[in-house]
Amino acid sequence: MFRHIINWYVASNIYQSGVNKVRANGELGEDFEKKFNVNSREMLIAGYLESVGAVLMSLSLVSKTFGRLGSLMASIVMSAAAVKHYLAGDSFDESKSSLKLASLSILSFLASLRK
Repeated sequence: MFRHIINWYVASNIYQSGVNKVRANGELGEDFEKKFNVNSREMLIAGYLESVGAVLMSLSLVSKTFGRLGSLMASIVMSAAAVKHYLAGDSFDESKSSLKLASLSILSFLASLRK
């Protein structure tokens, strides 16, 4: 039951940011793209992965497979975000949310592998 609560927490935090990236067609501003060295296509893909991963994580009550796929997608995107923050020279406080969400989604994935 604890895994499902974690999945709902992670899904609720990443869903809105993913939808915002998709609605903006990946355009988040020139300063953002220059700082993190990303283009609009990469951000659009990240937005889709975040949104679909969040929906799948919220469906983890229905099937373990949905939870596993969603947590895997979320952990990939959040880990990449944490690496981008690190490469941009951001402090720990600025990258804490992406690190927290990445670690929670990885722990959720590992917990789903248990019986």
